Amino acid sequence: MPTRNARTAWDGTLMEGTGQVELTSSGLGTFEVSFPKRASDDGGGATNPEELLGASHSACYAMSLAGQLAAAGATPHSMEISAAVTLGPDPAGGFKLTGIALTVRAEVDGIDASGFADAAQAAKVGCPISKALTGVDITLDAALETA
Repeated sequence: MPTRNARTAWDGTLMEGTGQVELTSSGLGTFEVSFPKRASDDGGGATNPEELLGASHSACYAMSLAGQLAAAGATPHSMEISAAVTLGPDPAGGFKLTGIALTVRAEVDGIDASGFADAAQAAKVGCPISKALTGVDITLDAALETA
């Protein structure tokens, strides 16, 4: 499997500095990061590690779930997955990820609600990003929707 790369260029201190995150492998973009914007409620028009991790986790989970559904003989028509990543204080000092809430809504043929719940849970366990984040509490809210 290939290795993917991203890089960050940072100038200045934590509180006054800024950086740019570059999606190097794909070349799809460069995005501003700063700690004050990271800590603000609205993000201040910049991305942050938690948002990037949420994007990574939701995309990885979607692929994992599509694979689980295919293995169960089901056909997904549409899936929407969101990953809400929360940053909070670490009792040992500094900050840590305090939780990730995966929310899944999907239209799928050939599977009932129980089978879908089983596939959704298996996808959470099997997703490589979930595996990498075993130290974080990851919750799952998965439901089938009708067309």
